[in-house]
Order: sequence, then C-alpha cells, then structure tokens
Amino acid sequence: MNQEDRFVNLEIKLAQQEDLLDELNKTIYRQERRIDQLEAMVAKLADHVRTLRDAGQAPLNERPPHY
Repeated sequence: MNQEDRFVNLEIKLAQQEDLLDELNKTIYRQERRIDQLEAMVAKLADHVRTLRDAGQAPLNERPPHY
C-alpha cells in the first residue's frame, strides 16, 4: 500500500468519524430536549399533587379493581 492509498484511507476514516460525531451530537441534543420536557412534566405533576394536598383532596391510595 503506497502513501497515497494510506492518505485516502485516512481521509475516508476522518470523514466517517466526523459524520458519527455529528450524529452523536444530534442524538444528545434530542435527548436533552426530551429530558427538559420530562422535567417540566414532573414539576407540573408535583405542583398538581401539592395543590390537591393543600385543598384537602389527597390522591387516593386505593387498590385497583383487579385486586
């Protein structure tokens, strides 16, 4: 294998690594957005439970009907 072939192979590997890095960054960005959405949802549910508790309407801890 001559130097030009080695250089071409290195360029190909570099391009593939750049593509992989770009895809990983996109995946992390999507996951971060989803985590933010889920955190907001949990905070909203916690506020709802607090509101119910403060109003004297604690969530019921009844057994489901299938028990």
